Amino acid sequence: MNAEHGLRTVLITGGTRGIGKGIVRWLASHNYAVAFSGRDQVAGEALENEIKSEGGVASFIKSDLNKSGSVTELINITVTTLGSLDVLVHNAGIYPEQALAGITLDDWHSVLDTNLTSGFLLSQAAAPHLANSDSGRIVFISSITGPRTGISGLTHYSASKGGIDGLMRALAVELASQGITVNGVAPGTILTESLAELYAEPGLMDSVTKIIPVGRMGSPDDIAATVEFLASTSAGFITGQSIIVDGGQTIPEVQGNS
Repeated sequence: MNAEHGLRTVLITGGTRGIGKGIVRWLASHNYAVAFSGRDQVAGEALENEIKSEGGVASFIKSDLNKSGSVTELINITVTTLGSLDVLVHNAGIYPEQALAGITLDDWHSVLDTNLTSGFLLSQAAAPHLANSDSGRIVFISSITGPRTGISGLTHYSASKGGIDGLMRALAVELASQGITVNGVAPGTILTESLAELYAEPGLMDSVTKIIPVGRMGSPDDIAATVEFLASTSAGFITGQSIIVDGGQTIPEVQGNS
């Protein structure tokens, strides 16, 4: 709890764009003092200033999770800045599209280190601080890709997200005695800046939307609202679970036009 403002405290990784940016904005407007990290200082400072101008509490911390010692430094700066840490949201991730034959070992390690290994290191460094909270929470942003579905060209990404779910379950068991719950949110097709660029070809976005039963793509707010619930004191009896937020995308046995 942030003593100065009486708000729960949260660190969100990968918070300068896309889903992460949506989570930062949402939690900052829902009674959280927010620290968020990313590599884009200009975007990070702009978002921090935007939230502060609206009366929220936010602090951007420039960080590259793959650099030696960066995770411990990030956790320490967060606790120093906010005064405590109640919630860790690990959202940072990369998803370069590469055919299996072209993936080098360096490519593999880059994706696994960014998406999965950093989640382990963050949890390890944050756990002692989360244990001091009345209701410590870890929330991983996973994906339907890997745990539930597969996409050609995303072998390393799929493996990393499947690994996140395994990490989540193991941590849920180990950290329960410390009062920390560990859960995940698995987004389906969420309309972000990156997705808009990926589906820029005329008609492609409409064709993807047609296979989603609720009739629309998701928004970062759809993910953020789910994160807020899992991070809340009301979710204390939920742990080791990944909530799929996909508008029903993974339910039909056969997808496509009827």
